[in-house]
Amino acid sequence: MSMARAGGVARRPFAAVATASAIGIAVGIAAVLAPACAVADTLEWALVQAYQNNPTLNAQRAALRAQDEAVPQALSGYRPRVTATATVGNQVTETLTKTVTPAGPVYNGTGADMTPRTVGMTATQTLFNGFQTANRTRQAESQVSAGRATLAVTEETVLLNAATAYMNLIRDSAILQLQRSNVEVLQEQLRQTRDRFGVGEVTRTDVAQAESRLAAGRAQVLSAESNYITSKANYRQVIGVEPGKLAAAAPVDRFSPHTLGESIEAGREFNPNVAAAMFGIDVAQLQVKINEGALMPTLQGQLSVQQAWETSPQTIKQWTASAVAQLTVPIYQGGQEYSLIRQAKETLGQQRVTLDTQRDQVQQLVTQSWGQLEAAKAQIQATTAQVNSAEIALNGVREEARVGQRTTLDVLNAQQELVNARVALVTAQHDRVVASYALLSAVGGLSVQGLGLKTSVYDPTTHYHQVRDAWFGLRSTDGR
Repeated sequence: MSMARAGGVARRPFAAVATASAIGIAVGIAAVLAPACAVADTLEWALVQAYQNNPTLNAQRAALRAQDEAVPQALSGYRPRVTATATVGNQVTETLTKTVTPAGPVYNGTGADMTPRTVGMTATQTLFNGFQTANRTRQAESQVSAGRATLAVTEETVLLNAATAYMNLIRDSAILQLQRSNVEVLQEQLRQTRDRFGVGEVTRTDVAQAESRLAAGRAQVLSAESNYITSKANYRQVIGVEPGKLAAAAPVDRFSPHTLGESIEAGREFNPNVAAAMFGIDVAQLQVKINEGALMPTLQGQLSVQQAWETSPQTIKQWTASAVAQLTVPIYQGGQEYSLIRQAKETLGQQRVTLDTQRDQVQQLVTQSWGQLEAAKAQIQATTAQVNSAEIALNGVREEARVGQRTTLDVLNAQQELVNARVALVTAQHDRVVASYALLSAVGGLSVQGLGLKTSVYDPTTHYHQVRDAWFGLRSTDGR
């Protein structure tokens, strides 16, 4: 296994690839938006905010810090256990004796009032326990590494969700503006149709058609407003701040592998879900060794000292010290130990199957993301041509309608086709950016370091080294 065991999840520096379509994404979406102010929130800024503020990510970091404590707990098996005891009390004794003499029985009474006191200390050190302590320590370290891989999964998920929320808000804002502009055009079209109806150039049917299309346009505005509000709320939840003016964003193809084959290979090796499954195998394998250690002898050394006062009427003070070595050899414990070993071996087999499953799932995800990215690229080209053609067609239909060669319905249909084409273009540009982030996440490259974001990177090893060799202390590293 080539993954770093204690340092976290390996990351692959993918080669940079610049594409002309990637550069054009920002311009494409920005073209349908209102002019932005001089300072606008960027996607990179939003990703930094999510990385710093997202509660799911912060909760996972806290869970990993709690997992770090499993290592000093396992290391405690190497250290002595020291206990101190003290007793104090009051003891009253009365004794009556009978002595027979020629003169008759003689009775004698004696008594004592004592305050017996003892203080003592016992130190126990495990000298050998079938290598269980060593294996528990290695298992705890593997669990920490698995926790770091899980944290990397959470980081990728949060960053991908943040990028998606950002692009969703841009898309829905652009579509809302398109629908509002469409209503303005339809209102003008209705006014012109009524004017022409007033002079007898068109019929009442043309007016009704224009009114119907305007009502449909207003309904589309309401739907677009609902989608925009939903995306705005989702942005606030994922990124942690209220959205401001959003700048257009570009895809991140330059950070991903060049081909589908390279992407699949990278995903099967570097995806953090695969790393977590690999560390899960280590944890299960070490559990087998821990359970096998229960069949081996245990050797302990014990040192005791005790000071006692007034333990009997004749004892004023007594000092005791002892050093004992105890060897325990398990013979038979009801068969539980054998069952635990067999159970651990089955769990190990399950973890190996889980690793294969994770790799297959990652391969499927990479292939899906790659296909979505390629489809989005093609859709941008197709919808761009569609928008250009729809604009030309609308202008031509309007000119023909002025000379009576086209009907009002023809103009309305051409206008709707143009709106639909522009909405499709905005959606394709949104899908292009989101798919590039999804692919980067699938291959295990979506991280603060991989994106080059300007923020301090959370280092899980800092807390780990702070607590690993701690013998004492109640406060956590943040002072609680």
